[in-house]
Amino acid sequence: MAQHNVGINSEYRDWDWSADAGERARLLQSPNVETGPKSDEGQRPGVGTTSALGAVFIVVNAALGAGLLNFPAAFSMAGGVAAGIALQMSLLVFIIGGLVILAYCSRASNERTYQEVVWAVCGKVPGVLCEVAIAIYTFGTCIAFLIIIGDQQDKIIAALVKDPQGADGSHWYADRKFTISITAFFLILPLSIPKEIGFQKYASSLSVIGTWYVTAVVVIKYIWPDKEITPGHIPTRPSSWMAVFNAMPTICFGFQCHVSSVPVFNSMKRPEVKPWGAVVTAAMVIALFVYAGTGICGFLTFGASVDQDVLLSYPSNDVPVAIARAFIIVCVLTSYPILHFCGRAVLEGLWLRYKGETVEEDVVRERRRRVFQTVCWFLLTLLLALFIPDIGKVISLIGGLAACFIFVFPGLCLIQAKLSEIQETRSTSWWALVSYGTFMVTLGAFIFGQTTANAIFVDLMA
Repeated sequence: MAQHNVGINSEYRDWDWSADAGERARLLQSPNVETGPKSDEGQRPGVGTTSALGAVFIVVNAALGAGLLNFPAAFSMAGGVAAGIALQMSLLVFIIGGLVILAYCSRASNERTYQEVVWAVCGKVPGVLCEVAIAIYTFGTCIAFLIIIGDQQDKIIAALVKDPQGADGSHWYADRKFTISITAFFLILPLSIPKEIGFQKYASSLSVIGTWYVTAVVVIKYIWPDKEITPGHIPTRPSSWMAVFNAMPTICFGFQCHVSSVPVFNSMKRPEVKPWGAVVTAAMVIALFVYAGTGICGFLTFGASVDQDVLLSYPSNDVPVAIARAFIIVCVLTSYPILHFCGRAVLEGLWLRYKGETVEEDVVRERRRRVFQTVCWFLLTLLLALFIPDIGKVISLIGGLAACFIFVFPGLCLIQAKLSEIQETRSTSWWALVSYGTFMVTLGAFIFGQTTANAIFVDLMA
């Protein structure tokens, strides 16, 4: 995209915004990204330290995660391998386009995080909506993480008590609610309270290893299947055209790395749109192969009978799968505090801006508020996870929000950025980009509305 004179709306300080308000701390940035503060003159900071290859790795890491477990079920909902691949390939064009748009708008607005870009380019109302969406999305993802912990612990405990079908709760220590609660209170809560989360870099490495290992296990188990595994019916076409859209929440949830992509872009040695386009294209192709490999092999192994969490479909006493479960538990245990930190920081920023206050100088008062916010967040996510045992229902809800981050907000940013350009005449490329942005907003709004309505009226009320 060519750079023109852009008059970006930067009036996002309408609520007495403080430069330090709300533990902003470069919200939702990747663990491996180092960014410096903006200079007083408003110019872009010094050159980053991340190479193009390093940026590819970080974006792949941001995209891959626990959503991997739901992809075989997504292929089943879409109506088979052909429909699942076609849907991923179609959305991938807009997923990559959204990442490039965010980089373009980041340069135009001189902002370094996702929500700051939306604030600066689109104004106050979209900026607030973006921050609220981030808070809800991180909250829902934390619920999904706790459900995943319970799923994997059920199978591991079942293997320990020699029950190949799964933990049936006959022993008090094998009860799902008990195991999730104990794990959450003794491991997750202590990691969530600190103000800083310097252990992000370790979680990053574990997440990459875990997701690749899960993919390898699913592929190998398809090539050399166990004798006791019998695949169910394998559909070759969707039951209806609307059935294809049921797989969209999983795909959006899986490929959503847009919120953390802006800090990654600004950490590069060459934070320019063209090399960034090559980076995100390579990263998304890698993520596509991982997700498609897991989805295809997991779906063909179990057919339509595959569980929402593919690891639940395997026997409890399968050692390689048990190792995969352990990897996933460790990844989720370290990822929950990171997501909670991001959501807490957004809520803190919204509250302080609403009150017209700055970051507290009183350390005791700040600590009390942080502990209160953390405990409330933790207890709410834990209670919901205990009574929503199906990860698919949670992903169907937050997948719609992921579509907003991928399509709606980038589309709005592109439209506003082009409308702010000072040009005597509107070129064909200008109209093409505005039309592209409009289509992205329309597509994202459709996906959000359809998946959210389906999640509420079909999944939650079923």
